Order: sequence, then structure tokens, then C-alpha cells
Amino acid sequence: MTQLVVATGNPGKLKEMQSYLEGSGWELTLKPAELDVEETGTTFLENARLKASQVAIATGQWAIADDSGLAVDALDGAPGLYSARYGKTDQERIEKLLAALGDRGDRSAAFICALVLSRPDGSVALETEGRCPGEITRAPAGSGGFGYDPIFYVPETGLTFAEMDKDQKRKLGHRGRAFEKILQPIQDLCPAP
Repeated sequence: MTQLVVATGNPGKLKEMQSYLEGSGWELTLKPAELDVEETGTTFLENARLKASQVAIATGQWAIADDSGLAVDALDGAPGLYSARYGKTDQERIEKLLAALGDRGDRSAAFICALVLSRPDGSVALETEGRCPGEITRAPAGSGGFGYDPIFYVPETGLTFAEMDKDQKRKLGHRGRAFEKILQPIQDLCPAP
């Protein structure tokens, strides 16, 4: 198996990526804890490129990174790149977003996930973006998931992300859609051991 460093310090994200890449020939590991990459990009894709390339160069290994967030149309794409920093807690972020939207009729939004795979020299081997369109509810619903999941409603299912089971969210979610696009190419790129 060829080692693939996941450009995150989050064990949960490592586990999630492992589930998408199971049987791909890659052995996923977390980036070194002391290696921090400043996200200075102006798009999700730019931030994912920065993280994947810098972690690949620093470790001398293949690296994969994602950057994702929630873009609300009526808020000019906010919280966008700042989705995780929109408040100190999930509850605070949800309350702030609902207050910013107020009684607006247009509640359309999308979760976006950019994925980038970099070679050990830092050059980009693959990149893609997955989007899950939906709407922001007026109040939280459901107890699963995390972040904005209780207020992100997917019309095709009639459920918020927090009301979906893990398999349904994995298939319909932004990260799942991004991985679906690069799963075969990423398997094809796996160097022989």
C-alpha cells in the first residue's frame, strides 16, 4: 500500500476519507500535528490546493486535502470560507446564520467541498469540487451530524442533513459527491507498492 497523508489533524475526517477510499490501494495517515498550513486562498479549491501541496512537500508523501463550507445565496455566499469560524460553537454558528437570514424568502444554499490530491513534490495530480444544493430551514431539525446539518434541508429527500442516516448523507453530501468524481482516477494513480 502507498501512504497518503490526509492534510488534517482531525481523526474524524481521516476516518471519513478512509471510508471513501477503502480498497483503493492507499494507506491513509494524519498529517504531523506540528504541521499547520495557513488557509490564505480565496476559494475552497485554492485552500485545498495549499493544504495538499504544502503537506506533500513537508512529508515527501502523496497528500490529499479538502476544504468545505456552506454558501448561502441571500448572504452573498457567506459564511463560505469562514463556515467553521462563523461562531465559536455549532449552536452559535446556527443562531448567527438564522439571524442573518431573518425572514428572507430566498433560503437557497449549497454545501461545497473541494478535494485536491498532490504528488510528493507538491504538484497537483487531481482536483474536483462536489456541491450539494439545498435550503436553510427556519429552525433546526434532527439530531444527527454536526455543524450546520440541522438547518440544511435537501429538498430531494425532504430531510435536513441532521435527519438523514449516515449512508444517505454520505451519498448525497458535498464530500461524497466530490469523492465520487475522483474515486476511479485516484485508484488509477496509486503507485504500485
